[in-house]
Amino acid sequence: MKDLEDIMCIYRIAQDFMIGTGNPDQWGRFYPKRELIEDDINNGVCHVICKNDSIHGVFALFKGREPTYSHIENGKWLNDDEYITVHRIAGDGKKKGIFACTINYCKSISDNIRIDTHENNRIMQKLIEKNGFQRCGTIFVANGSPRVAYQWTGK
Repeated sequence: MKDLEDIMCIYRIAQDFMIGTGNPDQWGRFYPKRELIEDDINNGVCHVICKNDSIHGVFALFKGREPTYSHIENGKWLNDDEYITVHRIAGDGKKKGIFACTINYCKSISDNIRIDTHENNRIMQKLIEKNGFQRCGTIFVANGSPRVAYQWTGK
């Protein structure tokens, strides 16, 4: 919790970046809310990427079934095995490689990873695909908006 302000600052930077690169609808200036990040921290799913005691990146990592992934359209998942899900990746813009660092960590603990992003988040789509994920179809988040769904398996 002592890092909450730094984490929220990183999310504000990410919001500005997404808005400035043609993706104003995924997070806008409203997501993620402070309460959600507090819950992530309290539930042990919030992870930070640090260098020299400074936080440069943040992501949420979930084990077990992601409810919004139970229904997929225009495709299918690579398998139905247990998986981990990565959400809310953000960086402060000062250090490169936040996404790769996140995914390399995830690949070190699981051989089955799922992730999704907004159709307008072309930068994230390229990063996801560059890191070996396959586009699987479309899922819908809790508010009903569509997301491009990806999966990586090391099996």
